[in-house]
Amino acid sequence: MCRHFAWLGRDRSFDELILQPSYGLPRQAARPRWQQIDLVNRDGFGVGWFPAEGRAVSYRRTGPIESDPDFLTLAQEMSGGCVLGAVRGASPGMPIEEAATAPFTNGTCLLSLNGHLNVEKTLHLLEPGYEPESTCDAAFLATLLWQRLDAGRPLEFAVVELLRDITAVDSNACLNMLATDGVRIVATTWGETLCYRVSPNGVLVASEPHDDLGDWVRVEDRRVVVADAYGVDVRPLEQAPETVLGVPAMGDDVLA
Repeated sequence: MCRHFAWLGRDRSFDELILQPSYGLPRQAARPRWQQIDLVNRDGFGVGWFPAEGRAVSYRRTGPIESDPDFLTLAQEMSGGCVLGAVRGASPGMPIEEAATAPFTNGTCLLSLNGHLNVEKTLHLLEPGYEPESTCDAAFLATLLWQRLDAGRPLEFAVVELLRDITAVDSNACLNMLATDGVRIVATTWGETLCYRVSPNGVLVASEPHDDLGDWVRVEDRRVVVADAYGVDVRPLEQAPETVLGVPAMGDDVLA
């Protein structure tokens, strides 16, 4: 299992987003509070962002954040207006390697998975010419998403369509996906936890709150969340994937 977040808004340093929060990714890796499976997330971590010019890039390592002597300096020096961070708890049998660690990217999009899927049951969805960078299920999922984006599907449509295709053949899949193209964030809840916080400076979507303040909004299961500069929209996944931002979230509760 994993914990992840995506920030979209004014530039914030990686230190501010990852290391400073009282219950940020380092704490969530060692002792997650909301995670549905009792598993630590210390098999790898990564952060992806969109430079002012150029394609999306990522920094990924195996092991916990505190074991990387270079990340403290990187976190203080680097910032971004769209950042995706993740810590990984590898499922049994999955490889522990950088190529298996989120965020995954095709250069235009970043993706993290908090969950699992059966690769054998969904292998028929992989098109000729596409090769996952790792044998892990999350890397396979990322490749399936790249296929849909390459075919011209909008990000939200591609994410929702992919979830529906997988769950149609893999009823045990847990698919909390978190994707961003630098302009919008698309996240799903399918078996795991998610929340978000809106501030004057932007929106933060995360597996669980990064602190104990009361302005986090919990997202119900089987929802799709779409956030951009206009607001946050939350809808049941049973609805058609039509992006209508600015509509009040449905069925959500602000955490007290």
